[in-house]
Amino acid sequence: MDAHRQAYKEEAYELLAELETSLLELEETPEDMDLISRVFRAMHTIKGSGAMFGFDDIATFTHEVETVFDMVRNGRMTVTRDLVNLTLKARDLIKGMLDASDGGAEPVEGRQAEEVIAGLRRLVPAEPDGASAKETPVGGGAQESKRGETAVTYRIRFVPSPEVTVNGTNPLLLLAELRQLGHCRTVAQMAKVPRLEEIDPEHCHVFWDVILTTNRGIDAIRDVFIFIEDDCELKIDVIDDGGILDVDADYKKLGFILAERGDLTRQDMEAILAKQKRFGELLVEQGIVSPEKVESALIEQQHVKEVRKERQVQESASSIRVPAEKLDLLVNLVGELVTVQARLSQTAAGRADALLVTIAEEVERLTNELRDTALNIRMLPIGTTFSKFKRLVRDLSVELGKDIEMTTDGAETELDKTVIEKLNDPLVHLIRNSIDHGIERPEERAAAGKPPQGTVHLAAVHSGDSVLITITDDGKGLDREAIRAKGVERGLIPATAELSDKEIFSLIFAPGFSTATTVTSVSGRGVGMDVVKRAIDALRGTIDIRSERGTGTVITIKLPLTLAIIESLLVKIGSDCFVLPLSVVEECVELTREDVRNAHGRNLATVRDQIVPYIPLRERFLIRGEQPEIEQIVITRVGGTRVGFVVDHVIGEHQTVIKSLGKMYRDVQGLSGATILGDGSVALILDIPQLVRDVELEQMAR
Repeated sequence: MDAHRQAYKEEAYELLAELETSLLELEETPEDMDLISRVFRAMHTIKGSGAMFGFDDIATFTHEVETVFDMVRNGRMTVTRDLVNLTLKARDLIKGMLDASDGGAEPVEGRQAEEVIAGLRRLVPAEPDGASAKETPVGGGAQESKRGETAVTYRIRFVPSPEVTVNGTNPLLLLAELRQLGHCRTVAQMAKVPRLEEIDPEHCHVFWDVILTTNRGIDAIRDVFIFIEDDCELKIDVIDDGGILDVDADYKKLGFILAERGDLTRQDMEAILAKQKRFGELLVEQGIVSPEKVESALIEQQHVKEVRKERQVQESASSIRVPAEKLDLLVNLVGELVTVQARLSQTAAGRADALLVTIAEEVERLTNELRDTALNIRMLPIGTTFSKFKRLVRDLSVELGKDIEMTTDGAETELDKTVIEKLNDPLVHLIRNSIDHGIERPEERAAAGKPPQGTVHLAAVHSGDSVLITITDDGKGLDREAIRAKGVERGLIPATAELSDKEIFSLIFAPGFSTATTVTSVSGRGVGMDVVKRAIDALRGTIDIRSERGTGTVITIKLPLTLAIIESLLVKIGSDCFVLPLSVVEECVELTREDVRNAHGRNLATVRDQIVPYIPLRERFLIRGEQPEIEQIVITRVGGTRVGFVVDHVIGEHQTVIKSLGKMYRDVQGLSGATILGDGSVALILDIPQLVRDVELEQMAR
């Protein structure tokens, strides 16, 4: 049962995310009935499944909120900002109840829930005189308002999957809820019940045919089954539409009814009729229906059945839910396979065995396909993260007395789930800073000739093997001179330094750097941007700032698609191998003894008339041994600056499966991980930004 509770929690968290997104969209388009229905369905599912799996507090609380939105759905209430505010609070409380259900968080105080419920009840309009004060039951549906008091009769076939009872669902409770909608007749069908010795007592082998006359509409019927819709076959047909069919006093013949229900196939019909007179032949003999029409009806019956069956198979096989841990294990195993495949290819290359080489090439091809497929499985659209920030912008705008709209673009852009998980905090910091420091108050914007409402735009787009995420605001922009003055005051730059805008803006990533004169509850203490920089570096990404005073700021984050396997450059120093991420490598040039002598002891190289500083890694890592006469400089671009790394030899491109360093090496600076090479040896992965930062700090300390 714990597994079922866990499955419910996972589904509930997804529904809460959808609920939040729908509410924020509903605030902008309060008349959108699709959004209102989405909000209602999310709460109805959370409530129904919660009651089923023992989350009684969530079911009770959600029922109150759902009741109010049912009135909205029926047109008895309108969507207001107060309603959205209270529903968002209710959503937060439900999340809090979920978090606290396994002891992982503090329990939600009953007082908070009561306040939200009381607030919602105050929004409910008073019933007009003579109107029924009776509360509309759940599932009233928009259809009721459209159909008025017209009672419609439905034929419902409810076929739950055999495993539905294993998952904790009791079909009889659903049928009881269905009976509350109107006059109802239910027939249990035993056709799928196996022989006694084959019965699994935990499975449900029965399905039901229901004839229901109600004025509640088809939506109300579907709502009854909403939280097991993926675990059942549900067919609802209108068989009496409020008197239209009464024109013909005789209802359909038995054969037609069975045919409509799909209980009588063409083969069964032919077999039975062959014993007597074929049903169609009887019709034709009597001159009731032409042979072509009989054939047409039979084809229609068979066609619809086949289409529905095919659709059901496709829908049931379209997606499955897999724990993230299993995906991580799969990617790790693929990583091991990539390592073994590299070893096989290396071994095959060293032997004059054509068959072995062929096998190695085939294994390499299959491994590459498997690697790409496994990594694609972990790809998620970044839109799930974007939607969270709409709530952040909305709440902060209210708190700071600003009018800010958030727009997004590229929500469908996919990124490795690990990257998305680690990207949340840096983006929160950047957006909070844009709102607090960037966007002006409405009166300031009006005075500057801008529209009163500010905009924060969040966009994502693929760029080669990376993803570019931009946060753009139309605020007042960064104060270049203030940042420079603060940098000089803190000793980060000399007073006479000639720096570009990019170099000056990069100062805001220094620890404790802030030009804010006041500290607010949102920002201003100088902590945050350095954390952002470190987080982006840890993701092997880069961050870039462009800003124009009075116009706004654009922050661009470049991230790799995945953190599991990267393309890299393999180099060698002495007998040790090292790996540099290929995404930061620009080119490789030679460094001769004469070049070193011409630099007069400074680590500077001239590359096509440009001075490029370099870091001699042999010296940096204290690697002994004789240096080659001609070394190699691997030139990288870090934070917009070209920096070289001197190595003995460049071996070439390498597909690197990243392994984390052990606990003993966790604090070693300049290394971000390790990888296993084809010959079984270990190569260390260089942390390029950290190495550059360490050297800069050492030079400033001299």
